Amino acid sequence: MTEADTETRTVVVEREFAHPPEKIWRALTQPHLIADWLMQNDFVLAPGHRFNFSAEWGTLDCEVLEIEPNATLAYSWCGLGLESVVTWTLSPSAAGTRLRMEQTGFRADQKLAYHGARAGWPKFLDRLDHLLGRID
Repeated sequence: MTEADTETRTVVVEREFAHPPEKIWRALTQPHLIADWLMQNDFVLAPGHRFNFSAEWGTLDCEVLEIEPNATLAYSWCGLGLESVVTWTLSPSAAGTRLRMEQTGFRADQKLAYHGARAGWPKFLDRLDHLLGRID
């Protein structure tokens, strides 16, 4: 195996939201809100909790890896041959909150998954923004 075979790629999407970190945190961690903008799930905000995301195309097996309330949330995101980690970072900003989503772990042979994530995450964040405008 060459070094190029073992290198992984990362998808990063950053966006400013006109909402405080606490409100975005709720949308990232409350199962009924996650279902509204991302996928059906059985998420529980607890370190080591194993949960699933499910959609018409299949199921992802996930585990909560890191929790820093209103600042950082990380979980594994595994399914369809992909073993990755999604990390959300929330930073207060003049407009409200700068949200950074980083998904790491795409192997060189996972071009479809990588490009799917690059196209999909901005759409999910559009849906998140729409949800934030509807909730208190």
